[in-house]
Amino acid sequence: MTSPRTPETVTLSGTDITPEQVLAVARRGARVELDRAAREHVAAVRAHIDALAAGETPVYGVSTGFGALADTSIPPSMRHALQRSLIRSHAAGAGPEVEREVVRALMLLRARTLASGRTGVRPVVVETMLALLNAGITPIVHEYGSLGCSGDLAPLSHCAIVLMGEGRARDRDGAERPVPELLEEAGIAPVLLEEKEGLALINGTDGMLGMLLMALADLDELVRTADLTTALTVQGLRGRDGVFRPELHAPLRPHPGQAASAANVLALLEGSPIIADVAAEGSRVQDAYSLRCAPQVAGAVRDTIAHARTVAERELASAIDNPVVLEDGTVTSNGNFHGAPVAYVLDFLAIASADLASIAERRTDRMLDKARSHGLPPFLADDPGVDSGFMIAQYTQAALVSEMKRLAVPASVDSIPSSAMQEDHVSMGWHAARKLRTSVEDLRRVLAIELLTAARAVDLRAPLQPSAACAAVIGALREDVEGPGPDRFLAPDIAAAEAGLRDGSLLAAAEGVVGPLA
Repeated sequence: MTSPRTPETVTLSGTDITPEQVLAVARRGARVELDRAAREHVAAVRAHIDALAAGETPVYGVSTGFGALADTSIPPSMRHALQRSLIRSHAAGAGPEVEREVVRALMLLRARTLASGRTGVRPVVVETMLALLNAGITPIVHEYGSLGCSGDLAPLSHCAIVLMGEGRARDRDGAERPVPELLEEAGIAPVLLEEKEGLALINGTDGMLGMLLMALADLDELVRTADLTTALTVQGLRGRDGVFRPELHAPLRPHPGQAASAANVLALLEGSPIIADVAAEGSRVQDAYSLRCAPQVAGAVRDTIAHARTVAERELASAIDNPVVLEDGTVTSNGNFHGAPVAYVLDFLAIASADLASIAERRTDRMLDKARSHGLPPFLADDPGVDSGFMIAQYTQAALVSEMKRLAVPASVDSIPSSAMQEDHVSMGWHAARKLRTSVEDLRRVLAIELLTAARAVDLRAPLQPSAACAAVIGALREDVEGPGPDRFLAPDIAAAEAGLRDGSLLAAAEGVVGPLA
């Protein structure tokens, strides 16, 4: 009898956490525990806050109001009410619910900063946040409410209010249930927030950072998928492999992403009888840009991902709060909650994603046009005229690309003042992250349609065969999607190809032949 698999556990030290650990908690439900030394450090720092709270000197967030009310002193008898009112009033989101994985990432990243000892909360606040994660309790967070400055205020407040035993949340199975019932069932006591704790729970870039980390993981896979669909299309269009030779890339134009992409495509084309037949024919000098320049585009996407990853890793090593507790115990205001560094790269990635989709759509269209496809039937139809083939699949792809171009308009160039002009320049990073998530999902669909189209084009080149790697991918696809034939209900085929890209099985089929792609 096989023993049950032990759930993953992430230990939160407050200093070190990896992107993979964030994904483990957000997407795979890994448990989280607080490191003992981190707990002791959090408790020691809290003593500084308690001393300040008992003093006569006003300290922002400890004994004063917030934002435009920062100069208003709050007497000790009203400070519990101050923290409670802060969370209640800031839990003012609206619109559709945010995905569960986003909320879990948001909570974990906030807990990590709380565990750093730079925020001045009590250990119980961190431990209660982790208890919610481990119990599978997910606060309901809404699409709108963050301006990407002063933290992802409304999204984090919708999480914080659940710690207080209020608000709205869903259980492990996704059912919404009363928060007091969920907490009692999990053995979690609601937290009565002390000085500074309400502010510490909501003053971070955790939502936009969590979405950036997940987008990076998805785009890492999708840019390799784009190399795969390119290799399939090159064979479907009887293109040539010469432009992917290494001597044309790093020695001449040393962008690392370009060299990696070209190497991937060349490896995926290795040993292709179709390519060998094209070389023997020698009838064309150059292929179209959408084939010939694929490494330059996919490579630029890779390099943009690399830059975004550097920013994400720096943000992941940050302790974002205002005010912040310094090593000597000083509590001081700062502007580190401003989301500009994260917002910019979220927008950069949306631009790169849209362009990668755009070149894929151009390759697809070329395979469907009898004037440019080098011998393929119009729209890859079984009986052109009676059948429409993949005509409307390309329409769908074009619609997705058009949507992605709109989503590529930067959010971070906008700013809208708030809090009586105290917060007069904001990053809009949350909005950049939300539209990037949509763009990433659309990119997967665009590549799925190119893969379907290219696989059909390659099949129509029989008896010539594709490379071994691409044959393996087509074989995996054909387990769920039939090969060429009369028109049929096409939406399920697109969905099946998308699912094969989402679960990684189609990319894995190729890598099973050529090894891991760069």
